[in-house]
Amino acid sequence: MGKWAGKVEELVTPSAAFWAGKRVLLTGHTGFKGSWCALWLQHLGAKVYGLALAPEAGMTLWDELGRPGGEHIGDIRAPNVVAEAFKVASPEIVIHMAAQALVHPSYEEPANTFDTNVMGLVRVLDEARRCASVRVVVNVTSDKCYENREQIWAYRETESMGGSDPYSASKGCAELVTASYRRSFFKSPNGPFLASGRAGNVIGGGDWSNDRLLPDCVRAFERETPVMIRNPLATRPWQHVLEPVSGYLVLAEALYRKGPELAEGWNFGPSDDDAWTVGRVANQIVNLWGEGAAWKQDETAWAKEAMLLRVDATKARTRLGWQPRLHVNDALIWTVEWYKAVRSGRPALDITTEQIRRYESLSRDISC
Repeated sequence: MGKWAGKVEELVTPSAAFWAGKRVLLTGHTGFKGSWCALWLQHLGAKVYGLALAPEAGMTLWDELGRPGGEHIGDIRAPNVVAEAFKVASPEIVIHMAAQALVHPSYEEPANTFDTNVMGLVRVLDEARRCASVRVVVNVTSDKCYENREQIWAYRETESMGGSDPYSASKGCAELVTASYRRSFFKSPNGPFLASGRAGNVIGGGDWSNDRLLPDCVRAFERETPVMIRNPLATRPWQHVLEPVSGYLVLAEALYRKGPELAEGWNFGPSDDDAWTVGRVANQIVNLWGEGAAWKQDETAWAKEAMLLRVDATKARTRLGWQPRLHVNDALIWTVEWYKAVRSGRPALDITTEQIRRYESLSRDISC
């Protein structure tokens, strides 16, 4: 069992009483994190309108879950597309998740990465500031928005934005854009209010992306071959997808209720001892999967990645009442459980909904 059992009464859960009937525009709803968020919002009773590119051909969580958020397909870089989405949704709350979300593709197509992650955000914020129905905007960025100096202590929200690779730099830029729009166009004490949420390496069932540890492991294990690991000594703050998604929803609700005092950047990360090396995570996945699963170090020369990165979520814990519920080992158990359940023929919608409900119940009765 995870270590949060002693703090059960303190845990804050997204409130169905708040979200029921709320009109929410969720960009990036066809992605991994977006699909979990869209389904949870529907579970809470929100009216969810999505805006995203169509997912790549093949298996996608969005399809497996019955396409939560609807089939509102379009490019956030196109002003007319974004304007139409706001017109159709007339949203009270905007959660912006749409992004080019991987480091290595950002080396291959840096212009596309900056265009999507920076100018796509500009298009969304520009429309949000003109939309009379909007009360709250939460822009989801990344822990990689910080200027990473490979320091041993975790980054706080007040530290410098940066990024050496195109993906990280684009997220630093996105935070600067968010701050600029907040100070220029979202500064009225009567709203709308604009904040950003930053999270680290997210794991969970239904991620089929290339170049991510858990999906790479699952694909390799199903082929009965070892998964190739680039940097087994790289340390990351691992967390289940429901952890940051709960943070974004708790932040949106608090921002809606309390307004400008919370309109700023927020970290949603695990505790320090949940920052594991890639090799340690791979070992645990191998143990949980069984069936001859194994990993090997990839000796191919890859573009440089950060070896150490952690964020400090003290502010979210103390001011929002949010805190992580799943130890990294529990997160890995839940993730492997999801993939094995779907592999055995269980509908993805069933296991995903079950895990959302189980996560919600942790505020009352932790039992993983």
